[in-house]
Amino acid sequence: MTSTGTSAGIRTGTVEGYRPPQPDRAGLLARLSDVWTDFETRLAEVPILRALDAGDVTVADYQRLLHNLRQQVVDGSLWIARAASNFDMDHFDLRSAAISHALEEHRDHLLLERDYVAVGGSLEALRAGRKNLGSQALSGYMFHEASRPNPVGCLGAMFIIEGLGAQKAGVWARRFQEVLGLADNQVHFMAYHQDADAEHTGTLDAILTSDRIDDAAADTIVTCARVVARLYVMQLTELDEI
Repeated sequence: MTSTGTSAGIRTGTVEGYRPPQPDRAGLLARLSDVWTDFETRLAEVPILRALDAGDVTVADYQRLLHNLRQQVVDGSLWIARAASNFDMDHFDLRSAAISHALEEHRDHLLLERDYVAVGGSLEALRAGRKNLGSQALSGYMFHEASRPNPVGCLGAMFIIEGLGAQKAGVWARRFQEVLGLADNQVHFMAYHQDADAEHTGTLDAILTSDRIDDAAADTIVTCARVVARLYVMQLTELDEI
């Protein structure tokens, strides 16, 4: 993702190798593109992201963001694994994709923990933390969706969460570095997800444009994406509110 180092760069930066879904490619991706546009608009109003945009953040703010993200990140691979277990044999390809994704995600919290400690945070305090109101709502919703038979709607959640990593995380990492003078080993969690999630989104787009997704599945995916987008914004807004 490229950035000018200004607030405009944070909002409009792009990731090399990742192309967001284009409205004319397919009906489902057009609808998801609209969801993503609304998501970006809401993210721009999140207080800590506005402060980052303006260069008005401290190391304590960065620690606070990591602390709040960690509690939900731990659950990510768990609900993906649950979703995998609920796909039947007629959806074997989706089960396989979910299993592979859960395997890739299950160590993510360790990257975050290392960054948190590298900027002076206490690992014990981090691991003893509780989910904020938004994280509770997001995790609760995702475990509910993942527990459904053939939970194809979870693809909508992945569209939002992986898209966030691919398009935003690297920009945020560099902006924190610019403002706070952080080293690479202090923003590794966010920087890593720029490349890793760009690859994931390419795989996800292939699934979303396949004949595996019928009209009913598309409706479910879009609904889940919309809910997850709103809850993710809530998670970033309700920092430390438990």
